[in-house]
Amino acid sequence: MKNIIKSFTLFFLLLFVGCEEGILELQPKTIITEDQVWNDEAMILSLIADYYNRLPAHSQIDQGEINFAAYDEALTPGAEYSAQAARPFADETVNNLINYNYNRWTLWNYDLIRDINLAIEGIDKYATKLSPKVKLQFKSEFRFLRAYNYFEIVKRMGGVPIVTEQLIYDFRGDPSYLASPRNKEEEVYDFIANELDAIKEHIGNETSQSRANKYAVLALKCRAMLYAGSIAKYNNLSTVPISLPGNIVGIPASRANAYYQEALDAAREIILSGNYQLYNNNPNLGENFFETFVKMQNNREVILAKQFNSAKGIKHDWPYEVIPITIREDNLCSSGLSPNLNLVESYEYLDGSPGVLKGVGDGTVAGQANWIFYTNLEDIFENKDARLYGTIIYPGTTFKEQDIEIQAGVYVWNQINNQYDRIESQSLGTLYTDGKILTGRGGPMRNMQQVTNSGFYLRKYVDPTPMTSARGVGSEVWWIRFRYGEVLLNAAEAAFELGFIEEALGYVNEVRERAGFPPNSLDANTLTFERLVNERKVELAFEDHRVWDLARWRLAHILWDGQPDTKSANIYALYPYRIVHPGSPNDGKYVFDKFIAPKFKAPRFYRMGNYYSEIPQNVLDANPLIIKNPFH
Repeated sequence: MKNIIKSFTLFFLLLFVGCEEGILELQPKTIITEDQVWNDEAMILSLIADYYNRLPAHSQIDQGEINFAAYDEALTPGAEYSAQAARPFADETVNNLINYNYNRWTLWNYDLIRDINLAIEGIDKYATKLSPKVKLQFKSEFRFLRAYNYFEIVKRMGGVPIVTEQLIYDFRGDPSYLASPRNKEEEVYDFIANELDAIKEHIGNETSQSRANKYAVLALKCRAMLYAGSIAKYNNLSTVPISLPGNIVGIPASRANAYYQEALDAAREIILSGNYQLYNNNPNLGENFFETFVKMQNNREVILAKQFNSAKGIKHDWPYEVIPITIREDNLCSSGLSPNLNLVESYEYLDGSPGVLKGVGDGTVAGQANWIFYTNLEDIFENKDARLYGTIIYPGTTFKEQDIEIQAGVYVWNQINNQYDRIESQSLGTLYTDGKILTGRGGPMRNMQQVTNSGFYLRKYVDPTPMTSARGVGSEVWWIRFRYGEVLLNAAEAAFELGFIEEALGYVNEVRERAGFPPNSLDANTLTFERLVNERKVELAFEDHRVWDLARWRLAHILWDGQPDTKSANIYALYPYRIVHPGSPNDGKYVFDKFIAPKFKAPRFYRMGNYYSEIPQNVLDANPLIIKNPFH
């Protein structure tokens, strides 16, 4: 703000140069002074709004970039990335990455930290007309935003310099005194925890879901401390622990339990408050889970969200990017990502059995022996975790009350060869010779742009309001930063790590029961670390968690090892076909084939150097005290 005010002042001074003598002695009425800014609640709120909008996230619905390639959730993207559409990169590039660049998750946004530091100092120095309570509330909110930003940095970069006041250059030619070394990774997490503890009772905004209140503060602390605890534990359990001298990267294993306890204590405080609950407003459990993300009234699950307002021009184009081609309302774009079969099969059956789909072939003649002939397309997904429906549009389901029509082709009985022959069309919405569907209007297609390549479309966060997928309209559906479902899973994981198994079971079973599982579906014998890993995968899919979870557990390089025979490193598709076999009881039924998605060519390869992102070269050049991250 000080820099902005100085710029305004300089502009008006130059404007008056050359005018008659004495004119510069007048007080310009268009200059905003520090005193005016920090005593005007409306101006302060406008700054706060700007800083909320600047909070970083790797993938969220309003970024204009579909960047889920490393999330173990989707083929990215399934749509055409053309210059006309002003999109960032071609699907051939994204889906064929040999590895992930070390700077893929880099974040070094000290510009936001500087601005927040200036705001805190400005309030301290100039806010003489604000009441002490209001002044403390604003300061607390700025400190929350700074802590949030530091968490986003540390989870990517490891230890970074902790800067809490503006750095002022004296213009004497030697700026070296401004250089700060990297703090220890644990010191950054401790700073975040201490800041949040200091502000939680003063931040106000009690009922707000767009500005942080006490429970958003606790939600951030819960998440951050869980990360710190798991890094302390699982990095040290790795075959090759990742570290730098002085623990700039790496947290001592001895600190794991203390961090887990802090995470659990923060989660308990939210839970015991009774202010939040899982969204349960629709008896249709699949629709209910979907509504969690698009219903913004009477939704007590959401703790903090980024909100939008079309009337003020604040909106996003997520529906335009990802709407199924079948029902798109704009002929330029659709199907920006294709959820993969890997994720679909992570959703368990309601009897607790693994979610691997039954009776699926592999596209070969020999694989036909594995087929189950299903009467309806959706039958293969029967008795699945309801979160599958709420997250993904799969064959046989609808969206906006319209059939998405997902069918890859037909299998026709060849009596001579005693086998089924596969027939697919190169066009959408085609009919076979029997007058029935050959290839559905929604695909899937092996090579066509703007149509699913995996056999699935995204449902989560897609606005069902008419015309929101058209250019120039946009959506107001919020982006949820913190919700109660995550808090319960955070609590379950922290309690599990601390050995409080019954407490952990209570939290995770509550989440599962909302998805259709019977009460107490997990017990002390079936609750494992792997089960908790999967619960987070299916509950939090497409919410900017998966890559960070795998990183903090040090599992990313194991699951994404770049090997063509590692199933978790590859993205799989599921293609449905209609059977054409007149006279057979199977005629008109459906079968499914599973194979690596045709557009996905390179197994995902997460290298050890991806656990901590690359520090920009200009930062290294400017500050010789900053050392590189491991493997870089």
